[in-house]
Amino acid sequence: MTKWYWLGGGFIILVIVAVLWPGRPSADIVISVEPDSSQDGTQFRRSNFGTGTANLIFVGDMMLTRSVGIKTNTVGGGDHTFPFQLVAPQLQPYDLVFGNLETTISNRGTKVGSIYSFRSDPGVVEGLKLASFDVVSIANNHIWDYSKQAFLDTLDHLTAASISYVGGGRNFADAHAGVIKEVKGTKVAFLAYTDLLTKQLSVSDTQPGITWLDPEQMKKDITAAKTRADLVVVSFHFGDEYKTIHNAHQAEIAHAAIDAGADLIIGHHPHVVQDMEQYKGKWIAYSLGNFIFDQYFSEETMRGGALQVKLEDRQISEVKLLPVTINKDYQPMIEVETEGSR
Repeated sequence: MTKWYWLGGGFIILVIVAVLWPGRPSADIVISVEPDSSQDGTQFRRSNFGTGTANLIFVGDMMLTRSVGIKTNTVGGGDHTFPFQLVAPQLQPYDLVFGNLETTISNRGTKVGSIYSFRSDPGVVEGLKLASFDVVSIANNHIWDYSKQAFLDTLDHLTAASISYVGGGRNFADAHAGVIKEVKGTKVAFLAYTDLLTKQLSVSDTQPGITWLDPEQMKKDITAAKTRADLVVVSFHFGDEYKTIHNAHQAEIAHAAIDAGADLIIGHHPHVVQDMEQYKGKWIAYSLGNFIFDQYFSEETMRGGALQVKLEDRQISEVKLLPVTINKDYQPMIEVETEGSR
């Protein structure tokens, strides 16, 4: 459906897929990519959407072990880029790529989580790099599955791969400051929170940990980030698993973040795509569902959403939710329309 919205001093056409009241998103745009001949066609030029604008993309939960790891070894021949090989050419043209890292990255640590505890081989960072991930959230209920040692290893592996992380850190000041990325002249701040782990694992001045979701601290962080950036994006790991409609707690937190100055809310955790909402002119994607996960038991968990966000004149000018499908080998692809497919 096509709607007119007033944004940044003028009217634009904003295309939103079927409002996501339950059901899968339908394909919305065609993503075209051009190989960069200087890289033998294996990499793709960023900023391939035209000049004067910036295009960001946000994806859902990434879990890179368990059956995903088995498929990587058996079908992918042990190549850690295997889960990302189909989607990487689709992500590489974007000016910034963001996702939720639903696993530790380490070969050390002691299992302290539930029977569903995730620890991925350090080689998985090669897949994240291939897919051009710039920022990942570590504020989720699996980042401490293998104790402090694996948590710190995860930070080290991401840093070595030049991938920024938000939602936790080694000390309070750094973790709550978030990350600022300049994208074609627009400074975008990223923050992330969850309350799905015990508050005892909160980062402090002396203890590494997550940025636990304290609404008052969150508001302070957003206010501070707004003084250093043009836009503030906040990621939350929240909501009810396998529910396609957001709950009251999600709405309360997302609205509070926007009231404090956030410009875009990105949600993860339910493992299925949830509805979107526009609140005070700002967009909330309550859950983008799975991006790489081995939850093969339902169609909804083998699909997800990728949120494309266009920036113009240091403002969000367009938001599109694109459907993601995960194949039997747990490789995601963003669905695109071809001519005549409507």
